[in-house]
Amino acid sequence: MSSVKNIDRDISRRIKDLRDALNLSPEALSEKTGVAADDILQFESGNREVPVSYLYALAKSTGVDLTALITGSEAKLHHYCLVRKGEGLSVTRRKDYRYQALAYRFNRPSMEPFIVSVPAEGPCAPNFNQHAGQEFIYMLEGRMEVLLGKDSVVLEPEDSLYFSSAIPHAMRALDGKEAVFLDVII
Repeated sequence: MSSVKNIDRDISRRIKDLRDALNLSPEALSEKTGVAADDILQFESGNREVPVSYLYALAKSTGVDLTALITGSEAKLHHYCLVRKGEGLSVTRRKDYRYQALAYRFNRPSMEPFIVSVPAEGPCAPNFNQHAGQEFIYMLEGRMEVLLGKDSVVLEPEDSLYFSSAIPHAMRALDGKEAVFLDVII
C-alpha cells in the first residue's frame, strides 16, 4: 500500500511541477481542463485522489504525454505498441475502479484505451465523474450499471456504449460479481 501512496505523491508532484513550468494559475489551468481550480489544488497537494480523467484532460490540454504524468517518463514507441494480456500499466487512481493502461508505451496516442475492473460491491452511493471528451465502453465480463446523468443503462458482455464524458457518469458492478470492460477515452 505504501508504494501506491508514493505513486500518488509522485503524480501530485508532477502535475504541480507541470503547472508551475507552464506558468499557469490554477484558474487558467481550470479553463484549459474544465476542472475546478479548487479540485486542481487538492490534486496537486496530494490531499485528494487524482482521477484518470483529470490526468487525461491535463495531458491533452498541455500537450504532455499521459504516460509521463503517470510514470515520470515519456513513452517511446511511435509505430505500434503491443501489450500482452495482463501487462498493461496498472493505474490505481480511483478506489472505485482498477485501470490498466493499454497504450502507455505509445508516444502521444490520440486516444487512451484501458481495461477497467469494477469490483463487486454492495449497494452504495455512486461516485460520479465527468470530464472533457468522449468515451467508449465495451463490456468483457460481468454485468454493470452505468449511470449517465439521470439515465441508467445495464451492460452485459459484448454490449457497448458510446457517450459524451461531459455527462456526469458512474459505474457499479451488478450481481455481486466484478465487471470488466474496455474503456477508450478520446
